[in-house]
Amino acid sequence: MRANEQTSDRTGDVTAGTDPRAAGRAARRDAAVRAAVEQGLLDTDAPLVALLDATGIRESAADLRAAFEAVTAPGTPVLHAFAVKASPLVPVLRLLREEGIGAEVASPGELALARAAGVEPGRTVLDSPAKTLAELREALELGIAVNADNPQELERIDALVAGTDVRSPLGIRVNPQVGGGSIEALSTATATSKFGVALRDEGAREWVIQAYLDRPWLTRLHAHTGSQGIALTMMARGVAETYELAEEINRRAGRRQVDTLDIGGGLPVNFASEESRPTYAEYARLLKETVPGLFDGRYGLVTEFGRSLLAKHGTVITRVEYAKSAGGRPVAVTHAGVQVATRTVYAPESWPLRIAAYDAKGLPKEGPAVVQDVAGPACFAGDLLAQGQELPLLEQGDYAAALDTGAYYFAHHYAYNSLPRPAVLGYAQDASGGITFATVRPAQPIEEIVAESGAAHTDALTHLG
Repeated sequence: MRANEQTSDRTGDVTAGTDPRAAGRAARRDAAVRAAVEQGLLDTDAPLVALLDATGIRESAADLRAAFEAVTAPGTPVLHAFAVKASPLVPVLRLLREEGIGAEVASPGELALARAAGVEPGRTVLDSPAKTLAELREALELGIAVNADNPQELERIDALVAGTDVRSPLGIRVNPQVGGGSIEALSTATATSKFGVALRDEGAREWVIQAYLDRPWLTRLHAHTGSQGIALTMMARGVAETYELAEEINRRAGRRQVDTLDIGGGLPVNFASEESRPTYAEYARLLKETVPGLFDGRYGLVTEFGRSLLAKHGTVITRVEYAKSAGGRPVAVTHAGVQVATRTVYAPESWPLRIAAYDAKGLPKEGPAVVQDVAGPACFAGDLLAQGQELPLLEQGDYAAALDTGAYYFAHHYAYNSLPRPAVLGYAQDASGGITFATVRPAQPIEEIVAESGAAHTDALTHLG
């Protein structure tokens, strides 16, 4: 069973419903593809572009906020911090900030992007298993929340906060070790996961409790169980175990020392159809049923969703440069492959993508479904966006659109064959129903590829030896 099938159709005990936003999202996308062709943003000289639906992003942010507002006690502080790794683009972070979403960062680069987007330190969370002293010092100086990953990192924080007034909310990340999902590489709560303090290891739980008792300034507890391929019931179980640990710490401390639980993100995305499922509302309701005490107002909440906020709102569109046949199967050769869809190309069973066919005018292509491959431009046989997918026959000059690619795809370029990064354009419908585009990131010029490849140091090696 493919990963997207497992997470979309088997979401634990939650029954997926019809997505009321799906039709509008698809209609906006079709209009944007047509407009991109008509406006010359897609043509023979610009055969690859990535599109972001700004309206859809706003809708996802609103759905997230509403889902947790519906289950939390009035007045409960809730911070939804977007996982920047899912889309490290400053305009995206800025839009989410305007929609009330903060930032979860895991590197100096991601923190710099969040700050460039105007995300306030008080709405920023630093998570990483390999924080340097410099990163920790900067976060503490700015008042950014930090989740310590391990005992050695906590010792570094001890030294940095000694004799100071602690401004940053500080906590420890734990691994509840509840198990993995269908994609091993994304399973963060396995017995041997590299993240956090493994609670079921001998002596680990008692060490965590004592760490809090010895440090009154530790006021948060963090765990992240979810990701693509993880069932909602397992995610909820990880949150429940973290909640029980917080309750135990507070009982042992004789006061409410832990006042905020960071429950991570990782809501899986359905890549098999247009529907967004499972929904934030379904997950929030499941959490309320599983861990009712989490929502009674005694704990503030932090979430760290990424893929689920952006995936459905991105589309990679590429011109079919050549249409050929091999072994009796049609093959559409395009400009989108491993450089924009690295996970799909190298792990197609875990990361299959839907492909939509458009004609040379940017209109949805009609005709009988034909089994065909959609290939990328890189020089190896496995560079395929889709293999054996049924869709109207793609011909030279048509366009293939890789759907649901708003997270972890076009913002994570893989420079195979020195292929340039595509332009990223945001779009929305204007008052007259037309499509307005805005540049999120310009296409990478070839000159930049040359410069990044050491052109200023051409003779560096010839001078050695």
